[in-house]
Amino acid sequence: MQSGKAKTKKWLLRFDDDKSGINPLMGWESSYNTLSELNLEFSTKEDAIKYAKKNDIDYEIIEPKNRKIIKKSYTDNFIK
Repeated sequence: MQSGKAKTKKWLLRFDDDKSGINPLMGWESSYNTLSELNLEFSTKEDAIKYAKKNDIDYEIIEPKNRKIIKKSYTDNFIK
């Protein structure tokens, strides 16, 4: 199976949550910071960096990896 490329042209700004824990009442994992649920999308890397610097947000850039696509045919399942 080969994954699609939908929504791969955007840059995301995600907030890390360093204060998550187990809710003592229900036993679920919960967070005290609602920013961990927020993902901001930008059309370019420069826009994302500019936003982070303007709002004094520490950031880390993770460059996308080049995909190696192997063309497959249905008949290859039976020929080899």
